[in-house]
Amino acid sequence: MQFIQTFQLLDFLDTLVSLAVAFVLGTLIGVERQYRLRAAGLRTNVLVAVGAAAFVDLAMRLDGSGGAVRVIAYVVSGIGFLGAGVIIKEGMNVRGLNTAATLWGSAAVGCCAGADMMAQATALTIFVLAGNTLLRPLVNAVNRSPIDERSLEATYYVRLVVDSSVLAGMRDQLTERLEAAQYPVADIEVAERTDRRVDITATLVSTTIDPKELDAVVSSLHREEGVYDATWNVSTTD
Repeated sequence: MQFIQTFQLLDFLDTLVSLAVAFVLGTLIGVERQYRLRAAGLRTNVLVAVGAAAFVDLAMRLDGSGGAVRVIAYVVSGIGFLGAGVIIKEGMNVRGLNTAATLWGSAAVGCCAGADMMAQATALTIFVLAGNTLLRPLVNAVNRSPIDERSLEATYYVRLVVDSSVLAGMRDQLTERLEAAQYPVADIEVAERTDRRVDITATLVSTTIDPKELDAVVSSLHREEGVYDATWNVSTTD
């Protein structure tokens, strides 16, 4: 049999060590994900790490380091498709990006183990775990800190709800008052309603603003005849 002729015990033990290391390190990463009830938990991270190690080890056996490099390139792109499956978009919110990045890290750990770079695989595991645990208090602190709108570069929107009879005049006034306050308008959209009311939304050129100045402009527009509502909001999401 071909297997009996080609089987090498030392090579087999080396492969076994690579897979075992990938299994253990993938388990360490997966336990943290499972504890936090993420979509890709313990089993997924272990399978990603072991699978990457198996492919790289196989390429090393068949074609040396050159073959391993080519397989690693495909592993990197392939994990991208797998990570996309755990990313969920809910309205303006996106969930799962960190889990997808962790899967990418697990694949890198597996690749290192498959290439017999055990120390590098262990170090990478420590960094992945540190990113998911030690940085969490810093993230929470940043999220709780107050936001100063004047320090942000974002996209601002000014929205008026007006009577359809004053649409043309209020659209011009909206543009003039914003530009007089040094907030140039990039675009204006008009959306009609069924109750003779019309929405006018002005998108400002991306810049920093003083909330008090924009509040003053909106308040002055709100007092105009035929204006039912006037508000502004900001978006920092691309």
